[in-house]
Amino acid sequence: MKNKIRLRFAPSPTGPLHIGGLRTALFNYLFAKKMSGKMILRIEDTDQARFVKKSKEHIEKSLEWVGINFDESNIKGGDYGPYRQSERKKIYDEYIKILIEKGHAYFAFDKKEDLDAHRVNHEKKGKKFIYNAHNREKLDNSLTMSEGEIKKRINEESYVVRFKTPSEKEIKFEDVVRGKISVSSRDIDDKVLYKSDGMPTYHLANVVDDHLMEISHVVRGEEWLPSLALHVLIYKAFDWEPPEFAHLPLILKPTGKGKLSKRDGDKFGFPVYANNWKEDKVYEGFEEAGFLSEALNNYMVFLGWSNDGDKEIYSMKELIKDFSLEKINKAGAKFDPKKLLWINSQHIIKMSDLKLANLVSKKNPKIKKEKIQKFIQLVRPRLETITFLKETFIYLFEKPIINKELIEKNMSSSVEKTILDFIDSIKEGCSEEFIKQNLYDCAKKNDLKFGKALGYCRLAIVGKMEGPDVIGMMMFIGIKDTKERLLQGLKI
Repeated sequence: MKNKIRLRFAPSPTGPLHIGGLRTALFNYLFAKKMSGKMILRIEDTDQARFVKKSKEHIEKSLEWVGINFDESNIKGGDYGPYRQSERKKIYDEYIKILIEKGHAYFAFDKKEDLDAHRVNHEKKGKKFIYNAHNREKLDNSLTMSEGEIKKRINEESYVVRFKTPSEKEIKFEDVVRGKISVSSRDIDDKVLYKSDGMPTYHLANVVDDHLMEISHVVRGEEWLPSLALHVLIYKAFDWEPPEFAHLPLILKPTGKGKLSKRDGDKFGFPVYANNWKEDKVYEGFEEAGFLSEALNNYMVFLGWSNDGDKEIYSMKELIKDFSLEKINKAGAKFDPKKLLWINSQHIIKMSDLKLANLVSKKNPKIKKEKIQKFIQLVRPRLETITFLKETFIYLFEKPIINKELIEKNMSSSVEKTILDFIDSIKEGCSEEFIKQNLYDCAKKNDLKFGKALGYCRLAIVGKMEGPDVIGMMMFIGIKDTKERLLQGLKI
Protein backbone atom coordinates (compact mmCIF):
# COMPACT_ATOMS: atom_id res chain seq x y z
CA MET A 1 0.00 0.00 0.00
CA LYS A 2 1.25 3.43 -0.92
CA ASN A 3 2.15 5.76 1.93
CA LYS A 4 0.11 8.67 0.63
CA ILE A 5 -3.59 7.78 0.46
CA ARG A 6 -5.37 9.69 -2.29
CA LEU A 7 -8.67 8.68 -3.88
CA ARG A 8 -10.79 10.31 -6.55
CA PHE A 9 -14.31 10.32 -7.80
CA ALA A 10 -14.31 11.13 -11.49
CA PRO A 11 -17.80 11.42 -12.99
CA SER A 12 -18.55 12.36 -16.58
CA PRO A 13 -21.14 15.15 -17.11
CA THR A 14 -23.10 13.05 -19.58
CA GLY A 15 -26.25 12.94 -17.45
CA PRO A 16 -27.46 13.05 -13.83
CA LEU A 17 -25.63 11.25 -11.03
CA HIS A 18 -27.24 7.81 -10.75
CA ILE A 19 -27.27 5.93 -7.41
CA GLY A 20 -24.55 3.67 -8.83
CA GLY A 21 -22.21 6.64 -9.24
CA LEU A 22 -23.25 8.00 -5.88
CA ARG A 23 -22.34 4.70 -4.22
CA THR A 24 -18.95 4.75 -5.96
CA ALA A 25 -18.31 8.24 -4.60
CA LEU A 26 -19.36 7.10 -1.11
CA PHE A 27 -17.03 4.07 -1.08
CA ASN A 28 -14.11 6.25 -2.19
CA TYR A 29 -14.95 8.83 0.47
CA LEU A 30 -15.31 6.31 3.31
CA PHE A 31 -11.97 4.68 2.55
CA ALA A 32 -10.17 8.00 2.12
CA LYS A 33 -11.45 9.29 5.46
CA LYS A 34 -10.82 6.01 7.26
CA MET A 35 -7.18 6.08 6.09
CA SER A 36 -6.80 9.83 6.84
CA GLY A 37 -6.26 10.37 3.13
CA LYS A 38 -7.41 12.92 0.57
CA MET A 39 -10.56 12.85 -1.55
CA ILE A 40 -10.48 14.43 -5.00
CA LEU A 41 -13.32 15.34 -7.36
CA ARG A 42 -12.29 15.27 -11.03
CA ILE A 43 -14.74 16.03 -13.81
CA GLU A 44 -14.04 13.83 -16.84
CA ASP A 45 -15.60 15.90 -19.62
CA THR A 46 -13.55 14.89 -22.66
CA ASP A 47 -16.55 13.21 -24.31
CA GLN A 48 -18.03 16.38 -25.80
CA ALA A 49 -20.45 14.44 -28.03
CA ARG A 50 -22.27 13.05 -24.96
CA PHE A 51 -22.05 16.19 -22.82
CA VAL A 52 -25.37 17.03 -21.13
CA LYS A 53 -26.09 20.57 -20.02
CA LYS A 54 -26.48 21.08 -16.25
CA SER A 55 -25.29 17.53 -15.44
CA LYS A 56 -22.07 18.85 -13.84
CA GLU A 57 -24.16 21.06 -11.52
CA HIS A 58 -26.45 18.09 -10.72
CA ILE A 59 -23.45 15.93 -9.85
CA GLU A 60 -21.98 18.57 -7.54
CA LYS A 61 -25.33 19.23 -5.85
CA SER A 62 -25.94 15.52 -5.29
CA LEU A 63 -22.51 15.00 -3.73
CA GLU A 64 -22.98 18.01 -1.48
CA TRP A 65 -26.40 16.81 -0.33
CA VAL A 66 -25.14 13.37 0.78
CA GLY A 67 -22.27 15.01 2.66
CA ILE A 68 -19.34 13.87 0.53
CA ASN A 69 -16.79 16.65 0.96
CA PHE A 70 -13.72 16.94 -1.24
CA ASP A 71 -10.25 18.08 -0.33
CA GLU A 72 -9.49 19.04 -3.93
CA SER A 73 -11.77 19.90 -6.84
CA ASN A 74 -12.35 22.36 -9.64
CA ILE A 75 -14.28 24.54 -7.17
CA LYS A 76 -12.03 24.11 -4.13
CA GLY A 77 -8.73 24.08 -5.99
CA GLY A 78 -5.60 22.15 -5.07
CA ASP A 79 -2.00 21.46 -6.05
CA TYR A 80 -2.82 18.89 -8.74
CA GLY A 81 -5.24 20.81 -10.95
CA PRO A 82 -6.85 21.58 -13.25
CA TYR A 83 -9.56 19.20 -12.07
CA ARG A 84 -11.56 19.25 -15.32
CA GLN A 85 -10.18 17.10 -18.11
CA SER A 86 -11.26 19.60 -20.77
CA GLU A 87 -8.75 22.01 -19.22
CA ARG A 88 -5.92 19.45 -19.31
CA LYS A 89 -5.63 18.86 -23.07
CA LYS A 90 -2.06 20.19 -23.32
CA ILE A 91 -1.04 17.63 -20.69
CA TYR A 92 -2.57 14.76 -22.70
CA ASP A 93 -0.95 16.06 -25.91
CA GLU A 94 2.42 15.80 -24.18
CA TYR A 95 1.89 12.25 -22.95
CA ILE A 96 0.45 10.84 -26.17
CA LYS A 97 3.63 12.06 -27.92
CA ILE A 98 5.69 10.12 -25.37
CA LEU A 99 3.78 6.90 -26.13
CA ILE A 100 4.19 7.39 -29.87
CA GLU A 101 7.92 8.12 -29.54
CA LYS A 102 8.40 5.03 -27.35
CA GLY A 103 6.57 2.87 -29.90
CA HIS A 104 3.59 2.16 -27.64
CA ALA A 105 1.06 4.05 -29.79
CA TYR A 106 0.51 4.72 -33.49
CA PHE A 107 -1.63 6.70 -35.95
CA ALA A 108 -4.60 4.94 -37.56
CA PHE A 109 -6.42 6.26 -40.65
CA ASP A 110 -9.01 3.50 -41.06
CA LYS A 111 -12.42 4.63 -42.25
CA LYS A 112 -15.46 3.55 -40.25
CA GLU A 113 -16.97 1.75 -43.25
CA ASP A 114 -13.75 -0.23 -43.77
CA LEU A 115 -13.67 -1.38 -40.14
CA ASP A 116 -17.37 -2.28 -40.34
CA ALA A 117 -16.64 -4.40 -43.42
CA HIS A 118 -13.87 -6.23 -41.55
CA ARG A 119 -16.28 -6.97 -38.70
CA VAL A 120 -18.91 -8.36 -41.07
CA ASN A 121 -16.35 -10.57 -42.86
CA HIS A 122 -15.12 -11.97 -39.54
CA GLU A 123 -18.68 -12.64 -38.35
CA LYS A 124 -19.40 -14.58 -41.55
CA LYS A 125 -16.49 -16.86 -40.64
CA GLY A 126 -17.72 -17.19 -37.06
CA LYS A 127 -14.92 -15.00 -35.73
CA LYS A 128 -14.70 -11.72 -33.84
CA PHE A 129 -12.79 -8.83 -35.35
CA ILE A 130 -10.18 -7.42 -32.96
CA TYR A 131 -7.88 -4.60 -34.01
CA ASN A 132 -4.58 -5.83 -32.51
CA ALA A 133 -1.26 -7.58 -33.19
CA HIS A 134 -3.06 -10.29 -35.17
CA ASN A 135 -4.06 -7.97 -38.02
CA ARG A 136 -2.97 -4.37 -37.40
CA GLU A 137 -0.15 -4.39 -39.96
CA LYS A 138 -2.71 -5.32 -42.61
CA LEU A 139 -4.85 -2.28 -41.75
CA ASP A 140 -4.57 1.41 -42.59
CA ASN A 141 -2.17 2.75 -39.95
CA SER A 142 1.29 4.21 -39.50
CA LEU A 143 2.99 0.92 -38.54
CA THR A 144 3.82 0.12 -42.17
CA MET A 145 4.32 3.69 -43.45
CA SER A 146 7.36 5.85 -43.98
CA GLU A 147 7.83 9.02 -41.95
CA GLY A 148 7.06 11.14 -44.96
CA GLU A 149 3.81 9.31 -45.71
CA ILE A 150 2.73 9.54 -42.06
CA LYS A 151 3.28 13.32 -41.98
CA LYS A 152 1.45 13.79 -45.28
CA ARG A 153 -1.60 11.81 -44.16
CA ILE A 154 -1.70 13.48 -40.73
CA ASN A 155 -1.85 16.86 -42.47
CA GLU A 156 -4.50 15.80 -44.98
CA GLU A 157 -6.71 13.24 -43.25
CA SER A 158 -8.53 12.63 -40.01
CA TYR A 159 -6.97 10.03 -37.77
CA VAL A 160 -6.97 8.47 -34.31
CA VAL A 161 -4.11 7.34 -32.12
CA ARG A 162 -4.25 3.70 -30.97
CA PHE A 163 -2.40 1.92 -28.19
CA LYS A 164 -0.04 -0.79 -29.45
CA THR A 165 -1.00 -3.80 -27.37
CA PRO A 166 1.89 -6.25 -26.90
CA SER A 167 1.49 -9.53 -28.77
CA GLU A 168 1.26 -12.91 -27.06
CA LYS A 169 1.55 -11.63 -23.52
CA GLU A 170 -0.24 -12.56 -20.31
CA ILE A 171 -1.14 -9.47 -18.33
CA LYS A 172 -1.29 -10.30 -14.64
CA PHE A 173 -2.60 -7.95 -11.97
CA GLU A 174 -4.59 -7.94 -8.75
CA ASP A 175 -7.89 -6.34 -7.80
CA VAL A 176 -8.77 -5.81 -4.13
CA VAL A 177 -12.29 -7.16 -4.71
CA ARG A 178 -11.73 -9.69 -7.51
CA GLY A 179 -8.33 -11.07 -6.48
CA LYS A 180 -5.67 -12.19 -8.98
CA ILE A 181 -6.58 -11.73 -12.65
CA SER A 182 -4.78 -12.82 -15.82
CA VAL A 183 -5.72 -11.61 -19.31
CA SER A 184 -4.18 -12.55 -22.64
CA SER A 185 -3.15 -9.65 -24.91
CA ARG A 186 -4.79 -11.60 -27.76
CA ASP A 187 -8.15 -10.59 -26.29
CA ILE A 188 -7.38 -6.86 -26.05
CA ASP A 189 -8.04 -4.32 -28.80
CA ASP A 190 -5.55 -1.67 -29.75
CA LYS A 191 -7.87 0.86 -28.13
CA VAL A 192 -8.17 4.42 -29.36
CA LEU A 193 -6.30 6.79 -27.02
CA TYR A 194 -6.84 9.96 -29.03
CA LYS A 195 -10.02 10.57 -31.02
CA SER A 196 -10.31 12.24 -34.40
CA ASP A 197 -11.57 15.42 -32.68
CA GLY A 198 -8.21 15.77 -30.96
CA MET A 199 -9.50 14.80 -27.51
CA PRO A 200 -8.19 11.91 -25.43
CA THR A 201 -10.35 8.92 -24.59
CA TYR A 202 -11.02 7.79 -21.03
CA HIS A 203 -8.31 5.14 -21.31
CA LEU A 204 -5.49 7.64 -21.71
CA ALA A 205 -6.85 10.56 -19.70
CA ASN A 206 -7.72 8.59 -16.57
CA VAL A 207 -4.34 6.87 -16.44
CA VAL A 208 -2.39 10.11 -16.95
CA ASP A 209 -4.54 12.01 -14.45
CA ASP A 210 -4.44 9.30 -11.80
CA HIS A 211 -0.65 9.17 -12.06
CA LEU A 212 -0.09 12.93 -12.02
CA MET A 213 -2.59 13.42 -9.19
CA GLU A 214 -0.83 10.63 -7.25
CA ILE A 215 -3.97 8.55 -6.83
CA SER A 216 -3.18 5.56 -4.61
CA HIS A 217 -6.46 3.63 -5.00
CA VAL A 218 -8.89 3.53 -7.92
CA VAL A 219 -12.31 2.45 -6.68
CA ARG A 220 -14.80 2.34 -9.56
CA GLY A 221 -17.68 0.38 -11.05
CA GLU A 222 -17.53 -3.16 -12.39
CA GLU A 223 -18.16 -1.89 -15.93
CA TRP A 224 -14.49 -0.81 -16.06
CA LEU A 225 -13.10 -4.24 -15.15
CA PRO A 226 -12.73 -5.35 -18.82
CA SER A 227 -10.54 -2.27 -19.40
CA LEU A 228 -8.28 -2.89 -16.43
CA ALA A 229 -5.71 -4.97 -18.34
CA LEU A 230 -5.36 -2.18 -20.92
CA HIS A 231 -4.92 0.43 -18.19
CA VAL A 232 -2.22 -1.69 -16.53
CA LEU A 233 -0.44 -1.91 -19.88
CA ILE A 234 -0.60 1.87 -20.32
CA TYR A 235 0.92 2.36 -16.87
CA LYS A 236 3.73 -0.03 -17.78
CA ALA A 237 4.26 1.71 -21.12
CA PHE A 238 4.99 4.92 -19.20
CA ASP A 239 7.10 3.01 -16.62
CA TRP A 240 4.67 4.08 -13.91
CA GLU A 241 3.52 2.12 -10.88
CA PRO A 242 -0.23 1.43 -11.13
CA PRO A 243 -2.49 2.30 -8.18
CA GLU A 244 -4.41 -0.36 -6.30
CA PHE A 245 -7.72 -1.20 -7.99
CA ALA A 246 -11.10 -2.16 -6.55
CA HIS A 247 -14.04 -2.73 -8.89
CA LEU A 248 -17.45 -2.49 -7.25
CA PRO A 249 -20.31 -4.88 -8.05
CA LEU A 250 -23.34 -3.76 -10.03
CA ILE A 251 -26.48 -2.42 -8.36
CA LEU A 252 -29.24 -4.67 -9.65
CA LYS A 253 -32.95 -4.17 -10.27
CA PRO A 254 -35.30 -5.07 -7.37
CA THR A 255 -35.97 -8.34 -9.21
CA GLY A 256 -32.25 -9.12 -9.09
CA LYS A 257 -32.03 -9.40 -12.88
CA GLY A 258 -30.06 -6.74 -14.74
CA LYS A 259 -28.50 -3.40 -13.86
CA LEU A 260 -30.69 -0.80 -12.14
CA SER A 261 -31.78 2.02 -14.47
CA LYS A 262 -33.92 5.16 -14.30
CA ARG A 263 -36.69 3.22 -16.03
CA ASP A 264 -36.76 0.83 -13.08
CA GLY A 265 -37.40 3.79 -10.82
CA ASP A 266 -40.40 4.73 -12.95
CA LYS A 267 -41.60 1.15 -13.06
CA PHE A 268 -41.30 0.38 -9.35
CA GLY A 269 -42.01 3.90 -8.04
CA PHE A 270 -38.75 4.94 -6.34
CA PRO A 271 -35.98 7.46 -7.12
CA VAL A 272 -32.61 6.55 -8.64
CA TYR A 273 -31.05 10.04 -8.39
CA ALA A 274 -30.05 11.99 -5.29
CA ASN A 275 -31.87 15.11 -6.50
CA ASN A 276 -34.59 15.95 -9.01
CA TRP A 277 -33.54 15.69 -12.65
CA LYS A 278 -35.51 17.25 -15.50
CA GLU A 279 -35.34 15.58 -18.89
CA ASP A 280 -38.44 14.70 -20.89
CA LYS A 281 -40.10 14.91 -17.49
CA VAL A 282 -39.05 15.49 -13.89
CA TYR A 283 -37.44 12.45 -12.27
CA GLU A 284 -37.89 12.78 -8.51
CA GLY A 285 -34.74 12.56 -6.43
CA PHE A 286 -34.23 10.93 -3.02
CA GLU A 287 -34.07 14.32 -1.32
CA GLU A 288 -37.34 15.53 -2.82
CA ALA A 289 -38.99 12.19 -2.01
CA GLY A 290 -38.30 12.78 1.68
CA PHE A 291 -35.26 10.59 2.28
CA LEU A 292 -32.52 11.71 4.66
CA SER A 293 -29.02 11.88 3.22
CA GLU A 294 -27.71 9.99 6.28
CA ALA A 295 -30.17 7.18 5.61
CA LEU A 296 -29.32 6.99 1.91
CA ASN A 297 -25.60 6.71 2.72
CA ASN A 298 -26.42 4.07 5.32
CA TYR A 299 -28.39 2.07 2.76
CA MET A 300 -25.94 2.53 -0.11
CA VAL A 301 -23.00 1.16 1.86
CA PHE A 302 -24.77 -2.21 2.06
CA LEU A 303 -25.10 -2.30 -1.72
CA GLY A 304 -21.93 -4.28 -2.13
CA TRP A 305 -20.34 -4.13 1.34
CA SER A 306 -20.88 -6.25 4.42
CA ASN A 307 -19.87 -5.83 8.03
CA ASP A 308 -18.83 -8.42 10.59
CA GLY A 309 -21.95 -8.27 12.72
CA ASP A 310 -25.67 -7.56 12.47
CA LYS A 311 -25.48 -3.78 12.86
CA GLU A 312 -27.67 -2.09 10.22
CA ILE A 313 -28.08 1.54 11.28
CA TYR A 314 -24.98 3.68 10.83
CA SER A 315 -24.03 7.32 11.07
CA MET A 316 -21.42 8.62 8.63
CA LYS A 317 -18.84 8.62 11.43
CA GLU A 318 -19.58 4.96 12.18
CA LEU A 319 -19.41 4.04 8.49
CA ILE A 320 -15.96 5.61 8.20
CA LYS A 321 -14.78 3.64 11.24
CA ASP A 322 -16.07 0.24 10.06
CA PHE A 323 -15.60 0.46 6.29
CA SER A 324 -12.92 -1.51 4.44
CA LEU A 325 -12.28 -2.38 0.79
CA GLU A 326 -11.66 -6.02 1.69
CA LYS A 327 -15.29 -6.49 2.74
CA ILE A 328 -16.70 -5.44 -0.63
CA ASN A 329 -18.59 -8.29 -2.28
CA LYS A 330 -18.10 -9.58 -5.82
CA ALA A 331 -21.76 -10.36 -6.47
CA GLY A 332 -24.23 -7.73 -7.63
CA ALA A 333 -26.36 -6.03 -4.98
CA LYS A 334 -30.14 -5.98 -5.41
CA PHE A 335 -31.79 -2.61 -4.82
CA ASP A 336 -34.55 -3.03 -2.22
CA PRO A 337 -36.77 0.08 -1.88
CA LYS A 338 -38.55 -1.38 1.17
CA LYS A 339 -35.25 -1.81 2.98
CA LEU A 340 -34.32 1.77 2.14
CA LEU A 341 -37.65 3.01 3.56
CA TRP A 342 -37.06 1.05 6.76
CA ILE A 343 -33.54 2.44 7.19
CA ASN A 344 -34.89 5.94 6.52
CA SER A 345 -37.56 5.45 9.21
CA GLN A 346 -34.90 4.35 11.71
CA HIS A 347 -32.90 7.52 11.09
CA ILE A 348 -36.07 9.58 11.50
CA ILE A 349 -36.76 7.90 14.85
CA LYS A 350 -33.24 8.75 16.08
CA MET A 351 -33.40 12.39 14.96
CA SER A 352 -34.08 15.18 17.48
CA ASP A 353 -37.59 16.71 17.55
CA LEU A 354 -36.27 20.13 16.57
CA LYS A 355 -34.18 18.94 13.61
CA LEU A 356 -36.98 16.72 12.30
CA ALA A 357 -39.57 19.48 12.70
CA ASN A 358 -37.36 21.86 10.72
CA LEU A 359 -36.95 19.34 7.90
CA VAL A 360 -40.66 18.49 7.76
CA SER A 361 -41.54 22.19 7.83
CA LYS A 362 -39.39 22.83 4.76
CA LYS A 363 -41.26 20.10 2.90
CA ASN A 364 -44.66 21.27 4.16
CA PRO A 365 -44.42 25.08 4.34
CA LYS A 366 -48.21 25.67 4.46
CA ILE A 367 -48.62 23.84 7.77
CA LYS A 368 -47.84 25.75 10.95
CA LYS A 369 -44.66 24.66 12.69
CA GLU A 370 -46.47 24.16 16.02
CA LYS A 371 -48.83 21.74 14.26
CA ILE A 372 -45.89 19.90 12.73
CA GLN A 373 -44.16 19.53 16.10
CA LYS A 374 -47.32 17.95 17.56
CA PHE A 375 -47.65 15.78 14.45
CA ILE A 376 -44.10 14.49 14.82
CA GLN A 377 -44.64 13.55 18.44
CA LEU A 378 -47.70 11.57 17.40
CA VAL A 379 -46.52 9.73 14.29
CA ARG A 380 -42.70 9.63 14.48
CA PRO A 381 -42.55 5.78 14.78
CA ARG A 382 -44.67 5.55 11.60
CA LEU A 383 -42.77 8.09 9.48
CA GLU A 384 -40.91 6.48 6.61
CA THR A 385 -40.09 9.73 4.80
CA ILE A 386 -40.44 13.42 5.64
CA THR A 387 -42.60 14.43 2.68
CA PHE A 388 -45.69 12.27 2.73
CA LEU A 389 -47.12 13.88 5.82
CA LYS A 390 -50.45 14.86 4.31
CA GLU A 391 -50.66 12.00 1.80
CA THR A 392 -50.22 9.23 4.35
CA PHE A 393 -51.74 10.96 7.36
CA ILE A 394 -54.40 12.96 5.51
CA TYR A 395 -56.98 11.94 8.11
CA LEU A 396 -55.18 14.10 10.68
CA PHE A 397 -55.80 17.20 8.59
CA GLU A 398 -59.12 16.43 6.89
CA LYS A 399 -62.23 14.43 7.85
CA PRO A 400 -61.89 10.92 6.42
CA ILE A 401 -64.33 8.93 4.30
CA ILE A 402 -65.60 6.27 6.69
CA ASN A 403 -66.05 2.69 5.58
CA LYS A 404 -69.76 1.99 6.14
CA GLU A 405 -69.30 -1.79 6.27
CA LEU A 406 -66.61 -1.51 8.94
CA ILE A 407 -68.78 0.85 11.01
CA GLU A 408 -71.72 -1.54 10.88
CA LYS A 409 -69.46 -4.47 11.72
CA ASN A 410 -68.10 -2.70 14.81
CA MET A 411 -71.41 -1.15 15.93
CA SER A 412 -73.60 -2.32 18.81
CA SER A 413 -75.90 -0.72 21.37
CA SER A 414 -73.07 -0.84 23.92
CA VAL A 415 -70.73 0.92 21.49
CA GLU A 416 -73.32 3.59 20.70
CA LYS A 417 -74.11 4.28 24.38
CA THR A 418 -70.38 4.38 25.27
CA ILE A 419 -69.55 6.86 22.52
CA LEU A 420 -72.51 9.14 23.36
CA ASP A 421 -71.55 9.14 27.04
CA PHE A 422 -67.93 9.81 26.11
CA ILE A 423 -68.86 12.73 23.85
CA ASP A 424 -70.83 14.33 26.71
CA SER A 425 -67.95 13.85 29.16
CA ILE A 426 -65.16 15.64 27.27
CA LYS A 427 -64.58 19.30 26.47
CA GLU A 428 -61.85 21.63 25.26
CA GLY A 429 -58.88 21.78 27.60
CA CYS A 430 -59.12 18.17 28.77
CA SER A 431 -55.81 16.43 29.35
CA GLU A 432 -54.80 13.26 27.51
CA GLU A 433 -55.00 11.28 30.77
CA PHE A 434 -58.51 12.63 31.47
CA ILE A 435 -59.78 11.66 28.00
CA LYS A 436 -58.34 8.16 28.22
CA GLN A 437 -59.77 7.56 31.71
CA ASN A 438 -63.19 8.88 30.66
CA LEU A 439 -63.35 6.59 27.63
CA TYR A 440 -62.40 3.66 29.88
CA ASP A 441 -65.08 4.59 32.45
CA CYS A 442 -67.79 5.02 29.79
CA ALA A 443 -66.95 1.64 28.28
CA LYS A 444 -67.01 -0.06 31.68
CA LYS A 445 -70.35 1.60 32.51
CA ASN A 446 -71.89 0.09 29.32
CA ASP A 447 -70.31 -3.36 29.69
CA LEU A 448 -68.03 -2.75 26.71
CA LYS A 449 -64.40 -3.83 26.47
CA PHE A 450 -62.04 -0.86 26.36
CA GLY A 451 -60.38 -2.24 23.21
CA LYS A 452 -63.75 -2.25 21.41
CA ALA A 453 -64.31 1.39 22.35
CA LEU A 454 -60.84 2.33 21.11
CA GLY A 455 -61.45 0.41 17.88
CA TYR A 456 -64.61 2.36 17.09
CA CYS A 457 -62.91 5.68 17.91
CA ARG A 458 -60.02 4.82 15.61
CA LEU A 459 -62.40 3.91 12.80
CA ALA A 460 -64.42 7.12 13.20
CA ILE A 461 -61.29 9.33 13.37
CA VAL A 462 -59.13 7.63 10.71
CA GLY A 463 -61.72 6.01 8.43
CA LYS A 464 -60.02 2.63 8.75
CA MET A 465 -58.59 0.34 11.41
CA GLU A 466 -55.04 1.73 11.43
CA GLY A 467 -53.09 4.79 12.48
CA PRO A 468 -51.20 6.05 15.54
CA ASP A 469 -52.35 6.23 19.16
CA VAL A 470 -56.13 6.95 19.33
CA ILE A 471 -56.06 9.32 22.31
CA GLY A 472 -53.04 11.08 20.78
CA MET A 473 -55.03 11.63 17.57
CA MET A 474 -57.90 13.12 19.56
CA MET A 475 -55.52 15.60 21.14
CA PHE A 476 -54.03 16.45 17.74
CA ILE A 477 -57.27 17.11 15.86
CA GLY A 478 -58.92 18.76 18.89
CA ILE A 479 -62.02 17.98 20.98
CA LYS A 480 -64.45 19.72 18.61
CA ASP A 481 -63.28 17.72 15.58
CA THR A 482 -63.14 14.54 17.66
CA LYS A 483 -66.79 14.87 18.70
CA GLU A 484 -67.88 15.60 15.11
CA ARG A 485 -66.12 12.53 13.75
CA LEU A 486 -67.45 10.24 16.49
CA LEU A 487 -71.01 11.46 15.87
CA GLN A 488 -70.58 11.14 12.10
CA GLY A 489 -69.87 7.45 12.56
CA LEU A 490 -72.95 6.94 14.70
CA LYS A 491 -75.17 8.51 12.01
CA ILE A 492 -74.09 6.10 9.29
